[in-house]
Amino acid sequence: MPTLHRSFVALESPTARRNGAGFHPCQGVYHVAEGPQPRIAFIATHYNVDLSEHYLGALLAERGFGFLGWNTRFRGNEAFFLLEHALIDIGVGVRWLREQAGVEHVVLLGNSGGGSLMAAYQSQASDPHMRPSHGQPLPDAVNALPAGDGYVSLNAHLGRPEVLTAWMDPSVTDENDPLSVNPALDMYDPANGPPYAPDFLARYRAAQEARNHRITDWVHEELLRLQRHDARDRAFLLFRTWADPRLLDGALDPSQRPLGVCYAGDPKRANYSPRGIGLTNTLRTWLSMWSLRDSQCRGSPHLERIRQPALVIQSLADTGVFPSDARTIHAALGSADKTLEFIEGDHYLTEPEDARSSVTDLIVAWLSERYL
Repeated sequence: MPTLHRSFVALESPTARRNGAGFHPCQGVYHVAEGPQPRIAFIATHYNVDLSEHYLGALLAERGFGFLGWNTRFRGNEAFFLLEHALIDIGVGVRWLREQAGVEHVVLLGNSGGGSLMAAYQSQASDPHMRPSHGQPLPDAVNALPAGDGYVSLNAHLGRPEVLTAWMDPSVTDENDPLSVNPALDMYDPANGPPYAPDFLARYRAAQEARNHRITDWVHEELLRLQRHDARDRAFLLFRTWADPRLLDGALDPSQRPLGVCYAGDPKRANYSPRGIGLTNTLRTWLSMWSLRDSQCRGSPHLERIRQPALVIQSLADTGVFPSDARTIHAALGSADKTLEFIEGDHYLTEPEDARSSVTDLIVAWLSERYL
């Protein structure tokens, strides 16, 4: 087995300088094996999760590739997320790989929530089209991003607004009360299922979208109210976001996933806990990241602009990303050269025992046919 080297990379961004405490806005770890410098490197980034030590980093490095687990200024800080600045920070990592690490080809790895983020990056780099976030100027740097040479989607959600809405509990009647419930829309009320009847599901999905739109309406109203008081933004909490009926009903989007399990454990218990996605927001972050109507973090519009070779991989025992999500991502991609693969394993590929090495070999085989 080759000796691996991990180098800490810390850089400023065109729109964020080094913090007064000393840390850089862009940080990550570059994984590489001892020997000749790789011609091809991966970069993986997420909206919020620290991917510097991503589980594929060492495995891809052992096989002769570089791997930059990269973080934007919003790592662990998604409550203040603004898409254009995240894309600029990703561009810092892509440039570093080409100009400092000396790689010839950069492959964008979009894992989990990072799938739509990396798609947004490639979309903007290939065809600049972004609108500025609400009330913000659009930085020039977001229109000069270096594009990647390939795109890999691994157990990726459709997009930030899509996954939130699919998981959002529509039975909430009061956004300020995490215990408020409309029984007619409560998936955890045994009177409603599982199994869930088609008419219940139709009402349920429509109510999820309606809740997202109500929050967006309130956000716009609140921004106007704040403006009258010479204030720019405020924080708010979002409750109950572990309520996708697919968590309890295996007939919906069939797969090998265990039922009654979500990424945070028991779905009902998680739904009433403060562990859900999107828990803390500012008004502008809601519009930038989560709003079905306003966010530019939806996957399909960006996937359609990707023309580079693309690989979509989906684990069949994933409890939060489902077969239909992978098929939708694959269908939306604008690439003429695109591949869809379903594999054994859970979301993080902790099971079966060889899941991570198997998916690494799958990615390497796909890549070898195109770049080696």
